[in-house]
Amino acid sequence: MAGPGSRVFISHLSGVAVFDPNGDQVGRVRDVVVSLRLGGSPPRVLGLVVEVIGRRRIFLPMTRVTSLESGQVLSTGLLNMRRFEQRPSETLVLAELLDRTVTRTKTADEVTVLDVAMVQTRLREWEIDKVFVQVGRPSRLRKAKGEQLLLDWTAVTGFSLAEEGQGAASLLATFDQLRAADLANVMHHLSAKRRAEVAAALDDDRLADVLEELPEDDQVEIIGKLKEERAADILETMDPDDAADLLSELPTEDAERLLRLMEPAEAEEMRRLLSYEEDTAGGLMTTEPIVLEPDASVAEALARVRISDTKPALAAQVYVCRPPNETPTGTYLGTVHFQRLLREPPYTLVGSMVDDDLDPLPPDTPLPLITSYLATYNLVAAPVVDDDDHLLGAVTVDDVLDHLLPDDWREGSAHDLPAGEVTHGQ
Repeated sequence: MAGPGSRVFISHLSGVAVFDPNGDQVGRVRDVVVSLRLGGSPPRVLGLVVEVIGRRRIFLPMTRVTSLESGQVLSTGLLNMRRFEQRPSETLVLAELLDRTVTRTKTADEVTVLDVAMVQTRLREWEIDKVFVQVGRPSRLRKAKGEQLLLDWTAVTGFSLAEEGQGAASLLATFDQLRAADLANVMHHLSAKRRAEVAAALDDDRLADVLEELPEDDQVEIIGKLKEERAADILETMDPDDAADLLSELPTEDAERLLRLMEPAEAEEMRRLLSYEEDTAGGLMTTEPIVLEPDASVAEALARVRISDTKPALAAQVYVCRPPNETPTGTYLGTVHFQRLLREPPYTLVGSMVDDDLDPLPPDTPLPLITSYLATYNLVAAPVVDDDDHLLGAVTVDDVLDHLLPDDWREGSAHDLPAGEVTHGQ
């Protein structure tokens, strides 16, 4: 453990790995829990919120932290695996203190909190002793607008007051490198107020990616708090199947209002997806597979597969169709799998190598049959074709899994460990 007087800025702990005495990783730090005290006394640090397997969040008391040095946290190895539940007397530093507007007691001017630091006392307890602030409010991109100062905790006031319109730039900076699914998990555990503030601070592309990973209740809550014009833009940015799923969860009049604000082509695509039953191939499919004409070359196909925004399941194969190339396409001819593309010369035409042995899925194919189809033929995606042989889209294995797993799988319940204390490294 760092000795008395050692100071740690809490934003630097975000995502830091937690190890047991044997050096095995048990999780990652997601926040720090403190107790605000009356009379301006520095808050006492109670412990860390640690995310373990299955995205379960547990509480690690500071008494079981043996070291905070060298960019890692060492613990005694004794963990209480009960899910962390925040108490009314507790405050989460990253989630609730960063980006707050507080007041300097000496000058009475308002400052914005960028970070806070904790220090170990002579009694080997930890407390918040410093506040890193900026005069004024950071912009959405966290560009400096004013002087930045490191102040004593006792030099500011206002942390215990409720605040409307709290920003989120500093909070997001601590999670900047997280994947969309992990940032969604962070947002899920925030209060509704902070969740809305974080959503407002994210750019459209990032928010669209995060929304796709959130539980339905959170999606509906966030989209309902956005301005309608922005909500429509976000829906257009999301994968069509995910956007349609979200629209189906909204009240009919709200969904219709958003559809009217969308680009006509995008709205038409959404309406088409919404016309299918949820647990069918039409309801599960994405309408943006990789579509090529038969006279396209292997080199062109591989160039499309290499596009970084294409999901791995969709990049596993290309769909060969007559024009038009947008779904619904012209006549569907077959698929070419990625491995076959790698084995052929780059000038080869994809029309000469299509696999048409497997019948495509009709849009009304129910979920159990889709699952059996993918499992039987060891596929990660399958074409969805209508009665007139037009390609409508493709069903991918990740969308199938979303509908097979329990409703609360994103919260890690399927991987929950039994509550109680578990000894690691012994």
